[in-house]
Order: sequence, then structure tokens, then C-alpha cells
Amino acid sequence: MNRIVVVNALRFIFLLLAQTLVLKRMTLWSDGFQYFQILLYPLFILLLPIGTPRALVLVLAMAMGLGVDVFYDSPGVHASALVFTGFIRYRVLRWLTPANGYGTNPSPTKARLGPAWFLRYTAIMFGVHLFFYFSVEYFTFVYLGDILLKTVGSFSISVFFVLMIMQIFNPKD
Repeated sequence: MNRIVVVNALRFIFLLLAQTLVLKRMTLWSDGFQYFQILLYPLFILLLPIGTPRALVLVLAMAMGLGVDVFYDSPGVHASALVFTGFIRYRVLRWLTPANGYGTNPSPTKARLGPAWFLRYTAIMFGVHLFFYFSVEYFTFVYLGDILLKTVGSFSISVFFVLMIMQIFNPKD
């Protein structure tokens, strides 16, 4: 149990620092419109062990989101999106439950549940997270076209980077 706590604490720190110190500066611009943002910090919530209590998932999501908000100077936008992602996590995990179940409190990783399952899980979670994030950022559906364009652009590049990280590091916890 202690190993799982240490692994997730290090993952929290690594993803927060990577997002705020490196990836914040790696956005692609086109005529003043930001089509692509690389957002990797939701991966922390995705990889928490399946048996993590809901309240703890929401507290950790709030902490990670506020940490990102501090560096991005966005008052609560990342925090609200990540808390929403943490909130729907259990519904998505229940919907994607494999036929033989999840086993004894594993982390939902590619190594444990397979690449196809992990790709579906990542796609659903990042799609919902990014749509919610850009909707809160605009705070109106008047710009639904821009929200969808940003969601699709950021989704493609973020999921690509997540899959690349999972391939390189291949975490089991």
C-alpha cells in the first residue's frame, strides 16, 4: 500500500511540474487562435487505483487543478474541469468494466487492462475533460464551434502524448 502512495505522489509532482513548467510553453498558435494545448495533468486522475475513495479522488483533483491554475493564472478553470473529470471517473470505469472485473484495486493502466481498453478509457476521459475545460473557459455556448475545434485539436495532441508516455514508462501501478 505504501508503494502505491509513493508512486502516486511522485506522479502528482511530475505531472504538475511537467504541465506547468514545460507544457505551458508548448502551445501551437495560428493567427492568435490557440488550436492545440497539450494537457497531461488529467492523467494523474486517470491512473489512480480503481478502489480510491471518491472523496479522495475529488480532493486530489482539486489540488492538482488548483496547482495548474496557479501557474496558468486561470482562476479555477483547470480545477473545475479536473474535479468534473474525477467525478465522472467512476461512471466511466463502471461502464468499461471488463468481463472478468478489475481484480484487486489495480491502477487502470495499459499494462494491466490492455491497450484497447486503455485507449477507450483515455479517449472518453480526455474528451469529457477537454470539452468541459474549454466550455468553462469560454463560459458560454455562443462559441460552440471554437469550443469543439479546441477540444478536437487539444484532444488529438494530448491523447497522442499520453499514449507516448504510457508506451515509454509503461507503469504497472
